[in-house]
Amino acid sequence: MFEINEIFSPEEKSKICNEILRSLPEWFGIEASIVDYVQQVQSMPFYAAFDCGMAVGFVAIKIHSKFSSEICVIGILKTHHSQGIGKKLIECCELFCKENKIEFLTVKTLDESRECEEYNKTRLFYLSAGFKPLEVFPTLWDEDNPCLLMAKCLRCMVP
Repeated sequence: MFEINEIFSPEEKSKICNEILRSLPEWFGIEASIVDYVQQVQSMPFYAAFDCGMAVGFVAIKIHSKFSSEICVIGILKTHHSQGIGKKLIECCELFCKENKIEFLTVKTLDESRECEEYNKTRLFYLSAGFKPLEVFPTLWDEDNPCLLMAKCLRCMVP
């Protein structure tokens, strides 16, 4: 059984982020990106999942405006995939947004125009969590990594 805690220490955020991202080279294989995430998460709302006291997953939230926040980075150890941890981390993001009256939660991921089994699973995960694909930015990251922007409306009126 795992538990999720909000982490406030910038050093602990960086440590958890660094260790987990480095264990996921299929998703996070670019050194400069890892270094950037490890730095960025220090100042962001951050939640970590623990199993027997060991960090096994995390999510960091980037606040864009009073209306929109983004899942800046999320990672879960492969040994803990498909155990509901990602879903619980997304729920933490949604609760954070609702508590702060933020209406939209977004995430950027690799678009399907680039074949990648791991990111196919990632996109399916986000779709199952209620995110909708909005737009592809073919060169936002670089030509080999087309970016798909997905969003979830947390306060939308749906009949």
